[in-house]
Amino acid sequence: MGYLTTHVLDTMSGTPASGIAITLFKIEDERKIKIAASMTNSDGRCDNPILPQAIFSIGKYELEFEIKDYFNAKGVKQEEPYFLENIIIRFGINDPNSHYHVPLLVSPYGYSTYRGS
Repeated sequence: MGYLTTHVLDTMSGTPASGIAITLFKIEDERKIKIAASMTNSDGRCDNPILPQAIFSIGKYELEFEIKDYFNAKGVKQEEPYFLENIIIRFGINDPNSHYHVPLLVSPYGYSTYRGS
């Protein structure tokens, strides 16, 4: 069975991004259903898969990363409204036996993601 993990790296400081709140939603008929919530640890990862094997299934999902709070806690000065408050990544899972990894590289003014391994 497959599972989903994530990893957040702060490209402004070149370090793992710890303390970022993450929420996972499953998208069904364009409705968002909250599946899980987690927080990144000192390595920028969640302690457990955010979507473990027991509930892993094919479908559309969204990961929402609360970036504003992270950069505020680090003392990064930004003017309101913030350029990035939350980052939402919508993606699909089509193989129920694969490990899906969605890394996030983030700064106060930009981000990138990809399907990792």
